[in-house]
Amino acid sequence: MAARRTIRLDDGLRRYNQRVAGLGFRNGHLLIHRAMHEPFWTLPGGTAEVGEDSRATLIREMEEELGLTVTIGRLLFIVENFFEFEGRQWHETGWYYLMDIPDRFAFAPDRIVHETADGKNHLEFKWAPATRASLQALPLPPVFLADRIEALPDAPEHIVWHDGAL
Repeated sequence: MAARRTIRLDDGLRRYNQRVAGLGFRNGHLLIHRAMHEPFWTLPGGTAEVGEDSRATLIREMEEELGLTVTIGRLLFIVENFFEFEGRQWHETGWYYLMDIPDRFAFAPDRIVHETADGKNHLEFKWAPATRASLQALPLPPVFLADRIEALPDAPEHIVWHDGAL
């Protein structure tokens, strides 16, 4: 098996990353996850690989992290996100899709429903209320998502966002 080649570039203090994430909903809640060593939550997903389209990235990441196949819905946002994390300036292009998660995946509001290892990261997943107030309280970058969660776009939107330090 050939080594994976993620779409990520580093030049020391700066990093470019191409990320794909999914918004999965159930019973008025949004599935979120975090690496346990990080102080913030994110939408499930991961870094795209060379030669892999964005939908295939999200399907692969969810199979790796959740152990099941999700159905990818419509593209919601294409985000150029700029932020500082772990001493680096990041420039991330993000593809954000709706996704359907099979009903057999656990649902329990506001508690950890799944844990897994992803490389060196230990990930935990939970369902959070899909409301502006709930997502603002987490934190959940990119932070514009909290303002948009109650009125998702009907057509894809391009957003340039500066999150600052995470």
